[in-house]
Amino acid sequence: MLEKVGLVVHTDPGPGIMHQMSGVIASCNGNITSIAIMERHADVERIYFEIELPGEPEAMIAALDELKVVRRVEIVNSLQRIFGKRIIITGGGAQVGQVAIGAISEADRHNIRGEHISVDTIPLVGEQQLGAAVRAVARLPRAKALVLAGSLMGGDIEAAVREVRAQGLLVISLNMAGSVPDAADLVVTDPVQAGVMAVMAVADTAKFTVARLNRRVF
Repeated sequence: MLEKVGLVVHTDPGPGIMHQMSGVIASCNGNITSIAIMERHADVERIYFEIELPGEPEAMIAALDELKVVRRVEIVNSLQRIFGKRIIITGGGAQVGQVAIGAISEADRHNIRGEHISVDTIPLVGEQQLGAAVRAVARLPRAKALVLAGSLMGGDIEAAVREVRAQGLLVISLNMAGSVPDAADLVVTDPVQAGVMAVMAVADTAKFTVARLNRRVF
């Protein structure tokens, strides 16, 4: 079974650094699942990796340490282990807050039982802003579900919803005016319930599956 580890690597700045490190990781049969540049200065960079490994990470860390460009390697808990699956809530501020109440309360219930679910919110208005935000969620690490909380959404937002659903992201919409509810996986009238159902849909500790529902509007 593959183990996921988190590494923070302090390196010299410059071109080709990532190429050198990824080569070492590949030679140790490591599979990079996530990369983030945490800090970038003229004299040093800090790069965070999440890596799946078939064994212990010590040999890979030693191999990375041997690179001339690497100053230090730290092993840390992966973000998957700490923050787990992410639920993103966006839309109008008041509705976002109500959805968050339901999602955070339900996530707390499942996290006590060993789950790891985190909730992120960003109140936004405007078709272009929301369309761009929806598409960006599909690029966020560990994002499993998106809740759209508002009173009116359509146009480019609907197109964006269909795009991210095709990429495997679960999309829940409040029962609002516009065409977004027609494009979502699930439509929920009550914002608190929408947050609860979003968590239930992604939690391994829940016995709730959107695909098994006989209807999609609640």
